[in-house]
Amino acid sequence: MDVIQPLNLPKTNLNLTRNGNSLSVQCLIRKKKIILTPEEWVRQHYIAYLHITLGYKIERISVEKSLNYFGMNKRWDIVVYSKDYTPEILIECKATSISLNEKVLEQALIYQNKLGCKYIAITNGIAHAYWFVNQQIKDIQRIESLPNYKNESD
Repeated sequence: MDVIQPLNLPKTNLNLTRNGNSLSVQCLIRKKKIILTPEEWVRQHYIAYLHITLGYKIERISVEKSLNYFGMNKRWDIVVYSKDYTPEILIECKATSISLNEKVLEQALIYQNKLGCKYIAITNGIAHAYWFVNQQIKDIQRIESLPNYKNESD
């Protein structure tokens, strides 16, 4: 499968480097070269979408951090932090070849359970699905899109 393919996200300029048969991308957050996998292609485009289109500050976006879930090490894709640096948006990225199904949502909900984000997004770069998490009644509600960043006087 070709790593570089059109996505249903705004086009973005990524710094790609070829080394023999492999491609690397300069991560917009980690500021280092990362092997370009189909999932990384989606992840980097989604980071750009969050920052450029929705207006989230790049310094409030975190990528691929691990968490412990009942003794298992798990790794979430993208988290956007609020002004007070509490996790606000969780994004689970998949390669374009992976369908967004119940299993992908369940994976995101595992991370959400530990992080307590207000919003969940799952994406494969082609399709995107979004939810608002109502912590008080322990419910999730499907929404049309993620909110744009609101300048909170910071």
